[in-house]
Amino acid sequence: MTIEISKEAQKTAITSIQRYFAENMDDEIGNLEAGALLGFFLKEIGPAIYNQAVADAQSRLQARVMELDIEIHEEEFQYWTQRKRK
Repeated sequence: MTIEISKEAQKTAITSIQRYFAENMDDEIGNLEAGALLGFFLKEIGPAIYNQAVADAQSRLQARVMELDIEIHEEEFQYWTQRKRK
C-alpha cells in the first residue's frame, strides 16, 4: 500500500523540510530535493507509522467492544421484579 498525503500537506511538509535543513543543517535544500526526501520518508518510514496507527486503532476499538456489554447491558426477566415495586 502506498502512503499518500494531500497536495496541501505535501507543500507544507516540503516547506518544513527546507526550514529544518536551513536551521539545523546549516545548509539549504531545494524544493526538488525536499520533495524527493519526503517521498523517501513516505515510502520507507510511512508504512511503519501507518501500521502502528492501525494497531492503535484496533486496540482502542477492541477495548470499546469489550466494554459494550457493560454499557448497554439489560437485566433479563425483570417483569415480575418491576411489577412488585408498583
